[in-house]
Amino acid sequence: MRFEYSPFIQTNFPALSTCIIELSGVGPDFDSSAPVAKFTEMALKRLELENEGAFVEIQAWRRAYAKMGLKPTQYRCAAEALLRRLRKRGDLPKLHPLIDLCNAVSVAFAVPVAVFDMDRISGDLCVRPAEGDETYLAFSGQSETPDPGEVIFADYGRNAHARRWANRQSLRSAVSPKTTRALIVAEAQHEDAADQMLVLKDALTITIAEAFGVIATGRLLGGSDDAFVSSKLIGDSNVD
Repeated sequence: MRFEYSPFIQTNFPALSTCIIELSGVGPDFDSSAPVAKFTEMALKRLELENEGAFVEIQAWRRAYAKMGLKPTQYRCAAEALLRRLRKRGDLPKLHPLIDLCNAVSVAFAVPVAVFDMDRISGDLCVRPAEGDETYLAFSGQSETPDPGEVIFADYGRNAHARRWANRQSLRSAVSPKTTRALIVAEAQHEDAADQMLVLKDALTITIAEAFGVIATGRLLGGSDDAFVSSKLIGDSNVD
């Protein structure tokens, strides 16, 4: 599987830096509670100093959403939504050990961290403007059609695996107890984003190895390095 950004994204969001991590052998019975607690505590300490809306990482995403013609406080990136919940409720949702870990890393670094079931993606995955005929499966089970021009994660089957870029993921490729292969995508657009993504990559791959006992391989995308090709050891998904 190939993951890439369309020329539209590369041209209009040149500050974007992305960390891609793939892993195989994940399951629902692993215990990620300790690292989840550690990363969540990092976020809570930062929230004691200032509201998430003042974070430079979140401000950069708000500017990106405004550039896409979206009201930033109506459509928040996933990291801001999680931080807002954490500030108000003091906790994060518990869904699956890998999702819980990625959510905790997301609030610790204040950047969106999406995790996809690779076996539920048809062919390659591209972040691009929607053409208006793609299909998005909401968590309610309802099928939606993204608006033309809306930034989505699209595969060869014209499935939208995320809407409004980093706002909402799809039920179609959500990690579940049946998931064994996963693709993690962390994205940042603030100054020094590349340096932060490198730290995130190392922290997450090491934590996955310790908590899940599996090897996670990752790399950074940014500048002229704009595509990621899945390892032959992981293989390609072939969902119809």
